[in-house]
Amino acid sequence: MGYYVKVESNVKIYIEDPNPEGEKTILFLHGWPGSHKLFEYQFNKLLQEGYRCIGMDQRGFGESDKPFMGYDYDRLSDDIREVVEVLKLKKFVLAGHSTGGAIAIRYMARHSGYEVSKLALFAAAAPSLIQRPYFPYGLKKEDVIEIIKQTYSDRPQMLRQFGGMFFFQIVTQSFSDWFFQIGLQAASWATAAVANSWLNEENLFSDMKKINVPTLILHGIHDRVCLFPLAEAQNQGIKNSKLVSFKYSGHGLFYDERDKFNSELIKFIDE
Repeated sequence: MGYYVKVESNVKIYIEDPNPEGEKTILFLHGWPGSHKLFEYQFNKLLQEGYRCIGMDQRGFGESDKPFMGYDYDRLSDDIREVVEVLKLKKFVLAGHSTGGAIAIRYMARHSGYEVSKLALFAAAAPSLIQRPYFPYGLKKEDVIEIIKQTYSDRPQMLRQFGGMFFFQIVTQSFSDWFFQIGLQAASWATAAVANSWLNEENLFSDMKKINVPTLILHGIHDRVCLFPLAEAQNQGIKNSKLVSFKYSGHGLFYDERDKFNSELIKFIDE
């Protein structure tokens, strides 16, 4: 059920669409440095319930093409628009995790929420992943610069360290290895370029004000990547939004508390 969508003359995006006849459509955007495979435990549940779940690998990640350029939020949100057009999606739920959540917010602003009926943000890297003079709640800029350095010097070790802070619940070594392999699928230049975008993308504050659809914000209180105050800022900045905190989750709340996560998402879709 996987296929490719051309978003530029030389760039194809991988799409996983196992139930195209599903009644309600959710387009999932993964975070850095993952792929659509991270939503395996959502697909398992939602497909059984009759939903159409579409997984999209961002350019540079998963099974999508890996050009050297095009990793700013504008281009990544334009890729989404191309996918929506080609697949002829109508009134779908746009769901983004981490950086995927930031890109979803940029899509809503840049493309006026084209065909999106609802927005779901999971541990979203918004309005700013890093600390700024006017926003003291993110990671230190130096920490992100260090991640970029490590990407270029020892990417496997960087991915292992990142995986170690991703989940709050204990995961098996086998699961950790699976998560690690997903990160290795990405291109090193894409991994570094998206991390650079965390430093340079400042306009999600104004982007959030342009969102006019019901928005669900799910966020783990133990998140060490996108700290919980980011979720509170999203809730304040996006009108008609609802924040649900996850008391036993880190950044990977879709796995840490997958039953609660799936239940909250299904409830939101069906409202």
